[in-house]
Amino acid sequence: MTHLLKDILNLSVSERILMVEAIWDSIPENDETLNLSEETKQLLDNRLNAHKNNPNDGSPWEEVKSRIKTQF
Repeated sequence: MTHLLKDILNLSVSERILMVEAIWDSIPENDETLNLSEETKQLLDNRLNAHKNNPNDGSPWEEVKSRIKTQF
């Protein structure tokens, strides 16, 4: 583990969340290095449309989180 990662993991959860938000916000939306394939764009469009058509389908966050936790 790098020294930087150790330092980051020593931050509080709220500090780490703020750091992640700052990193995420630093990535420009029009960054050409993030080109998506047409297949990926179509998949995302399909999922967005499915959600718009059936916003109540799916699982609540607490249920999803619980399923994820049981996998580890």
